[in-house]
Amino acid sequence: MNIQSFFEPVPEFLWQKKYPDNSFFKQIHWYGEEFPDLKGIQIALVGLKEARGIKKSESVERASLEIREKLFDLKRGVGPYRVADLGDLIPGDTLEETYERIQKVGEALMKQQILPIYIGGTHDLDYGQYLSYQKMKKLVSLLTIDSKLDMEEDGPLSDQHTQEIILHQPNFLFSYSHLAYQSFLVDPNLINVIEKLYFDHMRLGVVRKEFKEIEPLIRNADFLSFDLCAIQSSDAPGAIDPQPFGLTAEEACQICWFAGMNEKLSSIGIYGYDPYFDDASNKTAKVTAVMIWYFIEGFYSRKDSLSFKSSDYIKYNVSLDTQPNTLVFYKSKRSGKWWMEIPHNETEKFDRVSTVPCSYSDYQVAQKGEIPERWINAQIKLL
Repeated sequence: MNIQSFFEPVPEFLWQKKYPDNSFFKQIHWYGEEFPDLKGIQIALVGLKEARGIKKSESVERASLEIREKLFDLKRGVGPYRVADLGDLIPGDTLEETYERIQKVGEALMKQQILPIYIGGTHDLDYGQYLSYQKMKKLVSLLTIDSKLDMEEDGPLSDQHTQEIILHQPNFLFSYSHLAYQSFLVDPNLINVIEKLYFDHMRLGVVRKEFKEIEPLIRNADFLSFDLCAIQSSDAPGAIDPQPFGLTAEEACQICWFAGMNEKLSSIGIYGYDPYFDDASNKTAKVTAVMIWYFIEGFYSRKDSLSFKSSDYIKYNVSLDTQPNTLVFYKSKRSGKWWMEIPHNETEKFDRVSTVPCSYSDYQVAQKGEIPERWINAQIKLL
């Protein structure tokens, strides 16, 4: 599929600017006078201008431009960059058509083993990101970083899109995880709903207290949706819905680093930036640019093969006095990360999720004769 017709080039003043040889810009391909050749490309930046999912937009259409301007000025990392900036996706005549365009672009890129990074636009655009997995004939896991749970029954689509994903038919969502929500912004009934569905959730205080424990949740995601309102407004004043409390910019970058290192993650979207509300130096654009930089560095630091029968992994069998009699864990010799095996009836749709990410603390719990909560939740989802 030729996706060039869906895009407009990167603004000319950005690619005609003089950059030093060690800049991020000098290491990538971009859509200027010609659309980049995607052969050999591993990561593609996709700018989004769509803002009809919120009640009012001041300058969301400029978000991708401002983020690029900061990103291009950063120094290149250590990875063998095979990155292309495809320019900005042209919005459809309707919001639904924009979702369809994101879906088609995502499908085309991932079919070529290219990971799309969506930048700009409103958070509801992750619905199009989700739809791009529909034809893959497998179940996928979503990780959302947001100060709220966007599962309202009415209001703008930016407040409903997560519910649209969960209720979409045909259903190909295996699991949903939500990190860094703030309790005073969330209806307790919504928390009850996601608990009944056995979805994982961690409020901001728990994320901050047990930061290392979020890594297995991130490692379990096929795609990630990050709303910048999850970052405290002192670090991200230009979020569409800024909050005085939230993740720090450093924590947001750490999350992106974890996500980049996740071998199974195949797309990421960073949404919710409105330059109109940013400070004079466009701090939020800079934070977002650095988040993207860390994600790409994480991508080029991937180490694990996920082939658990290979010599890259150490297998641990832990005996228990209850059912199950044995829990099986794997530790990577390359990265030191842990996984655990979840027994279930073999079916085609579950063959890729029988071994799930975990932490060393889960292994320690098993050694004490207890079944880790993460193991129980994973098995319930596989039933």
